[in-house]
Amino acid sequence: MVKAILFDMDNTLLDLFKLKQMAIEAAVAAMIDAGLDCPRDEIIKSIDQIYIKEGIEYQQVFNDVLKKLIGNVDYKILAAGISTYRKIKNAYLDPYPKVIPTLLKLIKKGHKIGIISDAPNLQLWTRLCDTKLQHFFEFVISAEDTEKKPHSLPFKEALKILNLKPEDVLMVGDSIERDIAGAKKVGMKTALAKYGIVKEKIVGVEEKTKEKMIKPDYILNKFEDILEIV
Repeated sequence: MVKAILFDMDNTLLDLFKLKQMAIEAAVAAMIDAGLDCPRDEIIKSIDQIYIKEGIEYQQVFNDVLKKLIGNVDYKILAAGISTYRKIKNAYLDPYPKVIPTLLKLIKKGHKIGIISDAPNLQLWTRLCDTKLQHFFEFVISAEDTEKKPHSLPFKEALKILNLKPEDVLMVGDSIERDIAGAKKVGMKTALAKYGIVKEKIVGVEEKTKEKMIKPDYILNKFEDILEIV
């Protein structure tokens, strides 16, 4: 019997990659309008390459892309990009459909719920507050608190906080490589958030091959499917 449920955040609770693409495209248009004399596709390609190298949470991506394309940081262009990026992010950052009512049902059923995320603490809590999810979870574990998934430390820390056996805990995430493999290493049950899997070029990871090697216990085609397995 599942007594507690752990969730990844990005692309499990909210569609971060779709939002990020929208924000990047709008930011690039704003930078071009502010005077960046480069083809749109070249700018987006350069941004994608920086994310692949530095990670999706990298905060200096627009600085780096300007240095790469024009040799220096033009602050008028930089500010236009950052301002537009933030406006799009704040306007469209929402949980997946039925996340909030499903979480409420899980809590009413007596399940303890928490988050294990690779996002830095500030970005993690900012997204939770922006989506009004900050009060739903008993605890939140970031990579800064322990290690990045699939390292066993964040999962072991969750078990310590919950004071439960691994087989009583379900980990829900969109990544076979990080969420499912990491949870399985410590003996947790796992559910793959298939609705959140993306094959974006900025991710740089092909999950399909890994899915053949590592099998989750459950597949979720939409978030509320979790109610059918707990």
